[in-house]
Amino acid sequence: MKNRKQHKMNVGKESHKEIDFNKLPDPKLHQRVSFFKSGIRIAGYITLPFNLAIGAIILVLSELIGIIEELV
Repeated sequence: MKNRKQHKMNVGKESHKEIDFNKLPDPKLHQRVSFFKSGIRIAGYITLPFNLAIGAIILVLSELIGIIEELV
């Protein structure tokens, strides 16, 4: 899909805008990062009863991965 662009329909007084499909998020990469984040989160919850500090660190790590997830 090289340089494929599509015009958005007018909404209110908004002028025509082009959608650059090359800048859209990659759904496959987003899914992979999401699954990785979920695995880290599960590991954090499993760790909590045994070691509260390490479990909390793992959960904070999963939230940082969640931020990365939204950027891909």
